[in-house]
Amino acid sequence: MLIDTHAHLDFEEFDKDREQVIRRAFSNGVEKIINVGCNCERSQASVDLAHKYDNIYASVGVHPHDSAKKGIKEVCQMIYQWAKDPKAVALGEIGLDYFHLQKESDKSIQKKVFRAQLDIAKELDKPVILHCRDAYEDMLDILKKDRINRGVSHCFLGTKEAARRYLELGFYLSFTGVITFKNAGEVINVIREVPIERIMVETDAPYLAPEPYRGKRNEPAYVRQVAEKIASLKEMGLNEIEMATTENAEELYHI
Repeated sequence: MLIDTHAHLDFEEFDKDREQVIRRAFSNGVEKIINVGCNCERSQASVDLAHKYDNIYASVGVHPHDSAKKGIKEVCQMIYQWAKDPKAVALGEIGLDYFHLQKESDKSIQKKVFRAQLDIAKELDKPVILHCRDAYEDMLDILKKDRINRGVSHCFLGTKEAARRYLELGFYLSFTGVITFKNAGEVINVIREVPIERIMVETDAPYLAPEPYRGKRNEPAYVRQVAEKIASLKEMGLNEIEMATTENAEELYHI
């Protein structure tokens, strides 16, 4: 049995067949799903979806791309209330993304919203689900200064050095269907070196579908392809990967 630790089943891509997608996942070896919020609207939707299904859990938070859309105080008040829900198991996805910066001041706004949400995680004693793109140095610096040591770097595509520093802080690394691509790059070597006790699997559905579904809509049932690739890279049995990654997720999220 597997846990898809990062999906967005509340997105409009699933509006026509959400029930079938969820049923297909559970009938194909997916035991639980973490549905991840990325702004205020989607965080509410994530909590609502989690209450509809016993084996779906929510994460709530504001993605760095949405950092400037509402005032920090307003955002935090809403996120705090949703994060207190018994089925909200984490703050996320939150973080830093410098890939599509419109102006340099956006970095400052992202950092303020990120740190405000880290404060909520600390107060409520919940882990964080991190989004990081082209911002590993700033991200790791903030986590160290704010003494955040419980969470996961989602869709990890960083270097061996970045991976080492996350692990030193106590974080897990989660991998998506990108690792099945022929041009996956350095992340392949990262997986070979990271202890299985610190690895989780995810789809990031509806995005990043693994081979042989690349280019199509992703869904939680395809998390098996990610696990199979990790098993191949680490020369371990699929059952070992399933057991380890499931235990990791259950321990981090207390589910």
